[in-house]
Amino acid sequence: MSEFLTLKGKRALVTSGTKGAGAATVALFRELGARVITVARNRPEATAEEDFVAADLSTPQGCGQLVKAVQERLGGVDIIVHMLGGSSSPAGGYAALEEEHWQRELALNLFPAVRLDRALLPGMTARGSGVIIHVSSIQRILPLPEATTAYASAKAALSAYSKSLSKEVSPLGVRVLRVAPGWIETEASVHLAERLALQAGTDYEGGKKMIMDSLGGIPLGRPAKPEEVANLIAFLASDRAAAITGTEYIIDGGTVPTV
Repeated sequence: MSEFLTLKGKRALVTSGTKGAGAATVALFRELGARVITVARNRPEATAEEDFVAADLSTPQGCGQLVKAVQERLGGVDIIVHMLGGSSSPAGGYAALEEEHWQRELALNLFPAVRLDRALLPGMTARGSGVIIHVSSIQRILPLPEATTAYASAKAALSAYSKSLSKEVSPLGVRVLRVAPGWIETEASVHLAERLALQAGTDYEGGKKMIMDSLGGIPLGRPAKPEEVANLIAFLASDRAAAITGTEYIIDGGTVPTV
């Protein structure tokens, strides 16, 4: 029986692929036969130098450095997964957000995808094939005004950009999709739950419940695992999803309460 899912012979770039869902995606892509380059600001010891680029993608220079390395090592890419994202803005609502916070959120959550796509897409359209996956967030439709206004706005911009790009390049053979995770049980989120639990005098499960409650609840009763997000991304990147483009896939355990 033939393999249901394979990425053999594919050249892939996965940004922010050293932790959490990014690391899970890199590992699964390699397991499925893809040659993968990933990028972060610092290389973990376990990551081979030839498969990694150290760069700050929040800057044009960092994106240019990555593009050059990808072209030299892979000769182009067949799949791009934009995992990079995050927020360091303070809580406190709109009044707590200064100009620098807004600029930082856009620099991390929107502009790297725009710059890398602009540089690497021409090779895809010239071949008439390729897949671009922008990893957004359910925050774009479920923002938390106390803490995620700037981050959610940047992710909403990423989503609009992705949809527009899909309409332009899908006729040229390049599929463009979005994956919107909810809460993922990464190492960082585990530490957050543990810190909340300690402050509240409860255990880890109690800390998890506090986070889920802040999101309005997760009907599934738990956050997604990094490997589950990677499974979805791998399917969408594969030829099994050849007729899918321009759409968004939410993986949030049912967090978003609307249709």
